[in-house]
Amino acid sequence: MRQDGCTEFISDSLDLTKGDLAGFDAVVDGFGAFTPETLPLHTKTSQHLADLVAGTDTRLYIVGGAGSLYVDPAHTVQLLDTPEFPAVFYAIAKAQTEELAALRARKDAKWVFVSPAADFRPDGEKTGAYILGGEELTLSAAGESIISYVDYAVGMVDLIESGEHIGTRVSLVQK
Repeated sequence: MRQDGCTEFISDSLDLTKGDLAGFDAVVDGFGAFTPETLPLHTKTSQHLADLVAGTDTRLYIVGGAGSLYVDPAHTVQLLDTPEFPAVFYAIAKAQTEELAALRARKDAKWVFVSPAADFRPDGEKTGAYILGGEELTLSAAGESIISYVDYAVGMVDLIESGEHIGTRVSLVQK
């Protein structure tokens, strides 16, 4: 146990067992794969983790993608299907869209899919201010969809602490 009272466990997610996750309040799946042959692992790893927490009180939080966010109120067009979506990110966005669809089919696990803003900045500054959105691409007051990794992490911790939004997808964008 760390000094802050938290316990961390680092392992290959596909090697984890139900016993490894026993007693945890939350599990965060930050899996990332980018090559064509590894993209199916997005769904494989999240389904494995969902299997492990199924029927327990342990909540599973998935670091999702923005490509599956809807750009219309009728929820008929996703960001990845717009002409502006960068082709270089299409395959990973499609893999994460499939991952979300597989999670939505589950009623036995407490999962939350957390989509970042469209512009997910690894070196962005911490503002501590974010907007919690839902299924649709959310824009800041400046009309932007941006979030830094650190503000996304702040939002993720807030979601975990609240314990809300089980069985849904939410999104985070900087204010």
